[in-house]
Amino acid sequence: MSDSAEPVGDQRPRKRVRNYGTGRVALLEAAVHVVARGGLRKLTYRAVAEQAGVTHGLVVHHFGSRDALIEETVTHAIRTSLSASTLGLGTGKPADFATGLVAMVESGPDLQAFQYELLLEARRRPELLAHLRALYEEYFEAARAELTRMLPDPPGRGLSRLVFAALEGLVLHQLVFGESEVTEEALVELRGLLGGLVGDA
Repeated sequence: MSDSAEPVGDQRPRKRVRNYGTGRVALLEAAVHVVARGGLRKLTYRAVAEQAGVTHGLVVHHFGSRDALIEETVTHAIRTSLSASTLGLGTGKPADFATGLVAMVESGPDLQAFQYELLLEARRRPELLAHLRALYEEYFEAARAELTRMLPDPPGRGLSRLVFAALEGLVLHQLVFGESEVTEEALVELRGLLGGLVGDA
């Protein structure tokens, strides 16, 4: 039997879905994909089940409510992205700052898109804001810790947030426009500025 056989009668090729598996983490990854492609309003049990190739009931079993699904997906996405980033893993030298940023975006675009979708949705749904802010504090702290290793004096909140905002803006632009080479050029400039603060420029 050939794999390229034509469908017979009313049979149609089934929609191909990514095989995420059936565990809780696999369903969260499917949820990230759904939101990244269609926004938070598209996040339903059925959409996650269809994306993951599992039953609707299995998603209900794991999460119980849509709010629980949203909260757990937010937590999963932020923690996964934070672990994939190079913040907090640097050598303390400006030349090595955020060296994995371009690769992070290229390897996980849905994860990054999910977070931007959620930030915008939090403007319409204030109940998401407290949870999202608590998780983003981990990003801010990671940036502050990296700058602390690098700079002669501990950075203030403004400098830490400025550097993180630069990185986040670069991620967004690469996500939307591609142009990874522009991201790399901007990172070279940012490292030069940080080197000036250290006295390495």
